[in-house]
Amino acid sequence: MKICVVGAGAIGGMLAVRLINAGYEVSVIARGANLTAIQSNGIQLVETDGQTNHANVTASADFTALGTFDLVIVALKAHQISAVAADLMDLCRPDTAIVPTQNGIGWWYFQKHDPPYTDHQLKSLDPAGTLAATIPADQLIPCIAYPAAIKSDPGIIAHIEGDRLGIGELDNTTTERVQSIADTFTAAGFKPRILTDLRAQVWVKALGNLAFNPISALTGTTLGEICHQPQTRALAAQLMVEALAVAEALGQNIRISIDKRIEGAAAVSDHKTSMLQDVEAGQPLEVEALVGVFVELGELVNIPTPTISTIYDLVTLLNHRLA
Repeated sequence: MKICVVGAGAIGGMLAVRLINAGYEVSVIARGANLTAIQSNGIQLVETDGQTNHANVTASADFTALGTFDLVIVALKAHQISAVAADLMDLCRPDTAIVPTQNGIGWWYFQKHDPPYTDHQLKSLDPAGTLAATIPADQLIPCIAYPAAIKSDPGIIAHIEGDRLGIGELDNTTTERVQSIADTFTAAGFKPRILTDLRAQVWVKALGNLAFNPISALTGTTLGEICHQPQTRALAAQLMVEALAVAEALGQNIRISIDKRIEGAAAVSDHKTSMLQDVEAGQPLEVEALVGVFVELGELVNIPTPTISTIYDLVTLLNHRLA
């Protein structure tokens, strides 16, 4: 299988190294100092046990320079995809599987969704309809990436915790191609699960993104600090309460308690969320995919989200300051 990883940050870089070391032909799309480092020295992945795995990889910033692929993993941040949507298709054939790994709710959420929301456009994620119009829904196989990792320096990734991945077809069927992708991830040392309840599982992960990423970014604190401080733990729980009410109104049955979700985050302890990492690097934040979309979904189903809306306003201001 010929694979391209678009975006060689924390998750993309880890995927690339693991896949190369499993024997797959892998190329990456990267840019800036990260691209220069990868072209010069490859990618280094420091695993949780301290072992460093190294992989040399073909890397380019030019989407037309690498040819086409069987599998394209889109490991960019959510707000970066629209600008390169047309370029992504230069990597693809009509039978190429496109696997987005973004946190939060994806722009594709309502594609192949049951009525009455089939193909509803999420303005917060795809305001001009660029993604829906450019990236064919039939080629999408979303991936929920559970591992925690940090890009500590250009071309250097530190794996903090976790090997689980969730992948699924938009229509929740189990197909040969999703099984093939699962087998590929298994060979690369991950623990993939083929999802027949894709959107419900997206909500489970997104609840944590919503509750912890903006609090972490606004306060400069880790998951453990948020979970062990009574006030921020209660705030995280309230964000989840509001989001779960929205999920229920959309017909999603989320089978996990808020306490269990918080304890799962607490177990990761001193990990910095991706949004806090972006704050510290002075980079734009994934405000809409991680927070703003919940406000939009609440309005869609007439469920109030006052706490989410307040956090959204605050983190939007933070994002403007960074910009």
